[in-house]
Amino acid sequence: MPSETLWEIAKAEVEKKGINGSEGDGVEFGEKSVFFIGSKNAGKTTIILRCLDRDEPPKSTLALEYTYGRRAKGHNTPKDIAHFWELGGGISLLDLISIPITSDTLRMFSLVLVLDLSKPNDLWPTMENLLQATKSHVDKVIMKLGKMNSKAVSEMRQKIWNNMQKDHPDREIIDPFPVPLVIIGSKYDIFQDFESEKRKVICKTLRFVAHYYGASLMFTSKSEALLLKIRGVINQLAFGIDKSKSICVDQNKPLFITAGLDSFSQIGSPPIPENDIGKLHAHSPMELWKKVYEKLFPPKSINTLKDIKDPARDPQYAESEVDEMRIQKDQELEQYKRNSSKSWKQIELDS
Repeated sequence: MPSETLWEIAKAEVEKKGINGSEGDGVEFGEKSVFFIGSKNAGKTTIILRCLDRDEPPKSTLALEYTYGRRAKGHNTPKDIAHFWELGGGISLLDLISIPITSDTLRMFSLVLVLDLSKPNDLWPTMENLLQATKSHVDKVIMKLGKMNSKAVSEMRQKIWNNMQKDHPDREIIDPFPVPLVIIGSKYDIFQDFESEKRKVICKTLRFVAHYYGASLMFTSKSEALLLKIRGVINQLAFGIDKSKSICVDQNKPLFITAGLDSFSQIGSPPIPENDIGKLHAHSPMELWKKVYEKLFPPKSINTLKDIKDPARDPQYAESEVDEMRIQKDQELEQYKRNSSKSWKQIELDS
């Protein structure tokens, strides 16, 4: 019986790793995309730079920024590529979500939601708007991909459910996000000085949301130890490095809960007296938790959260000479519009 050729051995190795599963659909096995969204000035850029070992000061993200990283798994092997996207402006630029999420990138796509723990009143509306907008677009892309490659969509859904053990008591209750999701609470150094009751509400609420969506949840700050733990989680998304199994659910410490390791029984009921729960009219558990959370942390108006739609008018990018010229040009434009209007009216009268 003849021995296997090198080609047959290599082919068998590829099939073993499952790389051939992406054949013909435009996806590279060694290429992944990680999309950072979240609160404005929450530290998204800092986390990305730390993950890529780039020692440079973070700059404010104006709109949508892109960078990438490479990592070799072994000697003489092709380097894996990770595409990092970052959406700036909090919830003011939701239209840009569609750019990094396409049918070509979706199968190897992960989402990281960074929330500013130091601003609890903004937390729920920021989280809700960003997750709803992202999920809506992802669902559309999945429908489009399903028409071209139904097998790929089935594999994606199965991969999401793999984070949850088959015998987990909450398996029939949760509604996993359509792509891998990590929720990061930033500025823990400020959050840890909050009153105990406020910390309890925020921790339990975020645990519920993360578990419901089948997401991982963790808190971080400028602490090197915490940043290293976050880096490990992001590297797992970007380069497939082994997932951490550690867990911390103590509200007096930075939370760190890998997807699938929490449970509704451990989280408990919404932190509100039972007599008051009946007074809150909610159509779903998610809506109930929202009402309980907003009772303690009333949200600001959506217009305030969206900040300034036009980045050119954002005070943080102000430059006196440029702004003066802009005002002058705006005035000239308005004068031109008025003169044009008068000219057309005169033509109509003459005719």
